[in-house]
Amino acid sequence: MRAYVGLGSNLGEPMEQISSALHAIDQLAGSRLIASSSLYRTPPMGPQDQPDYLNAAAEIETSSEPLQLLQQLQYIEQQQGRVRKRHWGERTIDLDLLLYGEQQINLPTLQVPHPGLIERAFVLVPLMELAGELLWVPGQGELGKWLVRCDCSETIKVEK
Repeated sequence: MRAYVGLGSNLGEPMEQISSALHAIDQLAGSRLIASSSLYRTPPMGPQDQPDYLNAAAEIETSSEPLQLLQQLQYIEQQQGRVRKRHWGERTIDLDLLLYGEQQINLPTLQVPHPGLIERAFVLVPLMELAGELLWVPGQGELGKWLVRCDCSETIKVEK
């Protein structure tokens, strides 16, 4: 199954955190990393008394079921020191399962497509880089139509 993961970090050397997470995703049993986007610097969505974020997206091929993949992503977060102190607060790494094939999932612990995906430039811009106009968001339509509705002015590509 083709899946897309959003990555974000604003603590503990964010560039290294994202690189480590991508490596860990590629090492997951039953999954392999197909591609990853560039990094994008964005202001925090939540409390403004925290550093800017680096964000990216990853495209993976996986044989893991959605809940199993979510658990694997949460394990990577824990391994990289993720502590949930406050809603939308700072973090070493945040891994979100954005899309899982064409599936729509609405469970207490997992919603796919990820809620807010179509409203957040820091998710849309990296996804568009990976999949372009071809990507279809289940229940929402083409990715490109949502990107043009988003204010992307503060989503800045980072040169490595």
